[in-house]
Amino acid sequence: MSGSTARFDEFETVDWIHDGAKERRRQTEPQRHTEPRHQLLLRAYNAIESWVVVTLVGVLIGINTAIISIATEWLSDAKLGVCRSSWWLNEKFCCWEHKAGECTSWSTWDHAMGTDTVVVRYMAFVALGTVFATTCAWLVRVYAPLAAGSGLPEIKAILGGFVLRGFMGFSTLVMKSVGLALAVGSGLSVGKEGPAVHMGCCVGNVVSRNFARYRRSAARQREIVSAAAAAGVAVAFGAPVGGVMFSLEDLSSRFPRKTLWRSFFCALIATVSLQAMDPFRTGKLVMFQAAYDRDWHVFELVFFVIIGVFCGAYGGMCIRLNLKVAAFRKKHLAKWAVAEVAVLAAATTAVTYVNSYTREDMGELLSYLLQECKEGSKGWNNMCDASQASKVAWSLAAATVIRAVGTVLAYGCKVPCGIFVPSMAIGASFGRLVGTLAQMLHRAHPSWHMFAQCAPDTPCITPATYAFLGAAAAMCGVTKVTVSVVVIMYELTGALNFLVPTVIVVMIARIVGDMVVEGGISEQLILLNGLPFLDDMEDEVLDVPVAALMCRVDDVHVVREQGMVVDEVRRVVTTDVRGFPVVDDVGRVTGYVGCRALARAVADAGIDQSATIAFDQSVHRAGVLQLSALVDSSPVTVRPQTSAETVIEIFRKLGPRVILVTSEDDGQLEGLVTRKDILRHVRSQH
Repeated sequence: MSGSTARFDEFETVDWIHDGAKERRRQTEPQRHTEPRHQLLLRAYNAIESWVVVTLVGVLIGINTAIISIATEWLSDAKLGVCRSSWWLNEKFCCWEHKAGECTSWSTWDHAMGTDTVVVRYMAFVALGTVFATTCAWLVRVYAPLAAGSGLPEIKAILGGFVLRGFMGFSTLVMKSVGLALAVGSGLSVGKEGPAVHMGCCVGNVVSRNFARYRRSAARQREIVSAAAAAGVAVAFGAPVGGVMFSLEDLSSRFPRKTLWRSFFCALIATVSLQAMDPFRTGKLVMFQAAYDRDWHVFELVFFVIIGVFCGAYGGMCIRLNLKVAAFRKKHLAKWAVAEVAVLAAATTAVTYVNSYTREDMGELLSYLLQECKEGSKGWNNMCDASQASKVAWSLAAATVIRAVGTVLAYGCKVPCGIFVPSMAIGASFGRLVGTLAQMLHRAHPSWHMFAQCAPDTPCITPATYAFLGAAAAMCGVTKVTVSVVVIMYELTGALNFLVPTVIVVMIARIVGDMVVEGGISEQLILLNGLPFLDDMEDEVLDVPVAALMCRVDDVHVVREQGMVVDEVRRVVTTDVRGFPVVDDVGRVTGYVGCRALARAVADAGIDQSATIAFDQSVHRAGVLQLSALVDSSPVTVRPQTSAETVIEIFRKLGPRVILVTSEDDGQLEGLVTRKDILRHVRSQH
């Protein structure tokens, strides 16, 4: 485990204990002063409000995803040609009423210009892809720099108890949505499924902030953001249960039963909204949904293991190489983000056009790779033609390499980008390659003992199912997520008979991937980019007392229980800390007070600067500003000899912003420790 703390200061720490107590007081206070007949209505409103918010979030996520899907399809097809009758239609809708090969409304760019040459098609593909990607990078840099990347590492940090201002704001949502359509449509080896989580969280944040209950409480808002993250994954893959599982397994540090139920409801509403929009006009939630009616054979386990090993190795190497690219990008290309994207897009489109498998949009490619061959059909790009099997195998091998290199280079550049679908496309290409080779082997040697299970005159090996397993394994290899990947793939296909092979390849990919590098790509980027995240320390052994990690009392700003004047307090609250221990005249801890609340109270009091302030509720003298109501009289405290592991567990389970360290005998303040102090110490040791 290695990493920096470069971006710690951009994040504020949430105090879940204080926030939860404050919210409970807000809920009970109105009921004390409300007539009994109105209390029932108030409780009913409080119960319904959260469901209204979750419903609005789910509907807006579904609508936003549908619009992005439509825009992405149009931009992807625009690189290849134009609909003469209606320029705003992509190729599928332009030729909706025509049979395959009989559509005259759609023209490739060379035909639209009155020529018939592959050079014009090639140049248009490269030029338009480069323009789309460059425009995206410029928009993101100028209007919303936080919209770049997938957003998953930051979301994990935010759900872990930190706040990054502007990361889930409205401008970020708009630029993420517009930029994602341009980035994916440009042909870069990036996907929209990871950023869908960030966009979902943005929607959850924007909607919930219009309700006072969520605007005032970070703990309440975290529930909505967790639900929105699940809905983002759900609409990305058309898998509501898988979305909830992904949020539970990979994103959320805390996932109580109430959040689980609301996340499922939000994911359900989002997928229903997407289904109602039906952006592909196929009744499918995503382009690459498929169904299988054939079974697998025991001898195929050998090929499944090969797929799992390859995808695990790919995932581990992809993470390692991408981290090197990210470090190089941060050191040498930070000032040239737009130019880097332009060069990357030009190079990617120039190479991918040559191979018919990489020329297609990755979502559409997955839909072809995952489809079973129909009897008598040659399939897309002759994939089902036995006489072309060797050519298909070479093309798939080349596509696997091209996409793998493109994904390593593109993921993390300054455009909205995800890695889920690119990895699935790589795994599906390799899986289809293995399936094609296995099918060729069976055709050449049908009498071999290993093929004894195959029934005569029926297809024995289905390459599409190998592609399906490869997609699942590659996704696991990069993210190191297991259970939710299996659930997502099952929801995509409904192939219950392939549940066991899916579990096998996913587990093999996870084991092999962990041999190459520990942790998924999000965890590694958290370390590389210096994001605060406490839950990545499960395997850390800190054989030190908290005294070795704490900020000592000489460096801590404190407020005295009695005797401070307004001018002193005003000077203290201008520091960059979030709160202060309250101590008595001998240094014993009597409480803790937040900086913002203290500054607001002093400013609102409007009294002379020489007036005295008291934080002791027993003081009631004329001319003394009584602020004991602001003090948390029971802050979390530990002794200096307390182990660091115990302190970490307190932060994880209770979620305080700060833990005060007091002496054993008389309770005097000796220092304090925050989550960031723990993380700084751990990362400085590696």
